[in-house]
Amino acid sequence: MKDIRYDLYRLTKKTDTKTFIKMFVTNRTFRKLYYYRNYYARGIKGIVVKLANHSLSKKLSLSIQPTARIGRGVLFLHPNSITINSGAVIGDNLTMLKGATIGNSKTGKVGAPVIGNNVYIGLNSTVVGGITIGNDVMIAANTFVNFDVPDGALVLGSPGVIHKKEKASAEYIANSIFEMED
Repeated sequence: MKDIRYDLYRLTKKTDTKTFIKMFVTNRTFRKLYYYRNYYARGIKGIVVKLANHSLSKKLSLSIQPTARIGRGVLFLHPNSITINSGAVIGDNLTMLKGATIGNSKTGKVGAPVIGNNVYIGLNSTVVGGITIGNDVMIAANTFVNFDVPDGALVLGSPGVIHKKEKASAEYIANSIFEMED
């Protein structure tokens, strides 16, 4: 599957078969992304993927609902206790850290977030509700966001406060897939 190639690039800055095999064998988070990307496979492969996905979700405490729509080039750093809700729509080059949540809300702005490209979600941050997060956004550690965030913003605090900054996430998006040669 082509999307896993972009995830591999974010992790290693390589996309060759040898690197894929090495990361699949040695990196449980990369393996979890592979299972997420192949969750709807049919036949025996589909059964194996679903069982392996469930097992890794428990071991890593990394919960990605299979109906979430996640773009290319995901990078989970220290991936324990990361949760992505089933209704979330996420663009390319997402970086998330330990304890981060992209969740649903049944009050206020009902629904799950729509998140743009080149977004960094820091340690223990929470993004909830039917909100829109723009492109090139950095959500700092321990930040709570339940409101729309424009492009190029830095969001800090709990509750979050928007600080405008040109390409706020640029320094935090390692190995951007937009630098990748096809």
